[in-house]
Amino acid sequence: MTGRRFRLVADDYGLSPGVSEGIRQLLDRGRLSGTGCMTLFPEWAESARAMRDLSPNAEIGLHLTLTDFGGLSGWGHLPHLKELITGVSRGAITADKVFPELDAQLDRFTAEFGRLPAYLDGHQHVHFLAPVRQWIIARFAHLPDAEKPWVRGAPTRKGAPAGLWPKILFIRGLATGFDRQMRTAGLPVKGPLAGFYAWQKPGLFAEAMTTLVRSLPDGAVVMCHPGLVDDALRARDVLTDSRAEELEFLAGDRFAALLDRAGATLAGRAA
Repeated sequence: MTGRRFRLVADDYGLSPGVSEGIRQLLDRGRLSGTGCMTLFPEWAESARAMRDLSPNAEIGLHLTLTDFGGLSGWGHLPHLKELITGVSRGAITADKVFPELDAQLDRFTAEFGRLPAYLDGHQHVHFLAPVRQWIIARFAHLPDAEKPWVRGAPTRKGAPAGLWPKILFIRGLATGFDRQMRTAGLPVKGPLAGFYAWQKPGLFAEAMTTLVRSLPDGAVVMCHPGLVDDALRARDVLTDSRAEELEFLAGDRFAALLDRAGATLAGRAA
């Protein structure tokens, strides 16, 4: 079990100033492999500027967002996840609607960083949906290998509490064929994805991370959602207090000791 490496990536950079600040704190301490950025909020440019020179070796990705918030492309308010999945499955939400929104989010990323994202994933796992798969392949498959972002692959139940297995199996259903399709298109896939826990209940993150670090296969990707809680976050998301809990644990000595005892290190920072 020694010598295992996994990626620990924080979702939702850019969701609020407090979330972004908390993630930067962890990147500065070397406690994350990278972070996925949401580029559709008013504070994006300021958050990106604060990130640019902070962690040059961290993997800065794009967290594709198609639910719940105001879009950038004229779509208007993006649908709830259930509405999005239903719309895609019935053919009401197609590439013609999805491509302009994701292009706009990508453009805002490259405008600030001057380069493509290091990786791609999706808020609420929307990157597994068919029109988003089409967009990823259309925008990135033709690039030279050195410029291609990696994509976050399908989830695993390993290390997750049994009570969350139905949710994970649902997401695995959305991801059916995704890893194979991306690899066939020449895009690197990292995973399996882990990091599921009952975030609605306080005090569970440390236990969840302990189980994950001890049980994950080499090369896994673990998502997390740390951050400082501010008014903007409270207005935009229901996931609040658990972010502060995650931030405290990942910044502290217990997490460093956990990695040391498990013989595990964070991958990706030199990529």
